[in-house]
Amino acid sequence: MATCMLAIDENNLFIQIQKMRIYALIILTFLTSSCSTSSPRGTSADTQVPIDKNWTFENSPHWSDEFNYLGKPDSSKWGYDLGGDGWGNNELQHYTNDIKNAKVENGQLHITAIKEKTGERDYSSARLISKNKGDFLYGRIEVRAKLPVGRGTWPAIWMLSTDWEYGGWPESGEIDIMEHVGYDPNNVLSSIHTKAYNHGIGTQKSGGKNIPTAMTDFHDYRLDWTPKAIRCYFDNELIFTFINEGKTFAEWPFDKRFHLLLNLAVGGNWGGAKGVDETIFPATMVVDHVRVYKMIEQ
Repeated sequence: MATCMLAIDENNLFIQIQKMRIYALIILTFLTSSCSTSSPRGTSADTQVPIDKNWTFENSPHWSDEFNYLGKPDSSKWGYDLGGDGWGNNELQHYTNDIKNAKVENGQLHITAIKEKTGERDYSSARLISKNKGDFLYGRIEVRAKLPVGRGTWPAIWMLSTDWEYGGWPESGEIDIMEHVGYDPNNVLSSIHTKAYNHGIGTQKSGGKNIPTAMTDFHDYRLDWTPKAIRCYFDNELIFTFINEGKTFAEWPFDKRFHLLLNLAVGGNWGGAKGVDETIFPATMVVDHVRVYKMIEQ
C-alpha cells in the first residue's frame, strides 16, 4: 500500500510539473510577442526613409561668437577639453585652458599649438567645446577660419554627441565640418563617423575640396543638418552629402543633440602620418566667427 501511494504521488507530481512548464511557456510566448513591437536602444520602430521637406534656416543666428572682445574665450559659450593622453589618435599635444593656447584678440579667436614641455607631452594646444553651453539638434553651423601652416598640424571644426545616448564613439556619431592635415596643405575635408561608417573599419563617408589658400585666407566652413541629411559646404559650395537611410542608429545617430569643438592637434595617426616639422611652431588656427542658425520646422 505504501509503495502504491508513493507511485501515485510521484505520478501526480510529474503531471503538476508538466502543467507548470506548459503555463510558463504560454506566459513567455505572450510576453515575447507583447514586447516585440518595442525597439531596443538605438533602433527605430519606424525605419522608413524620412521625406526631405526642403528645410530652411533662420536668417539670424540664435547662438554665436563674433569674438568682439579681448582675452580668454567667452566662458558662457566655451569650455575646454584638457589633458594629453593621445586622445585616441596618438596625438602629441597636451590640451590646456591657458590663454597662450586660446586667446581672443583683434576680433578673432587664436588657437595656438606651441612646442613646449607640458605634462608628459612636448606640445601644448587647446580644444574648445560648447558642451552644455551650446548644444544643437539640427540647424546651420557656419565657421569662418584660417588654417595653420606646417607638417604635423591637424586642425578641426567638428561636433560630438552631448549625451552619448547610443553609446561611446562611434556609436553616438561624429560630424567633421572641417578637417585638415598640414602635410596635405590644399586638401580640406568634411566627413561623418557612425557605428556603420567610420575610419576604424574603413567605411567612413567624406568629401573634400582643394583650397590653395586655406592657410593664408579665411574661408567659410558650413554644415546644414536636417532630419534628412548632413550637407557640408566650403565657401557655399556643396562638397559632401550624407543621407539618412532610415535604418538604425548604426547608420544615423544624428537625431540627438550635438555640441561644437574647435581644436588644433599635433601629430597623431593622421596628422603625423608624415612626421612633424618642429620648426613650424607656434602654429595657429584663427577663427573669425562661429554662427548657429535654427532649422525652420515644416
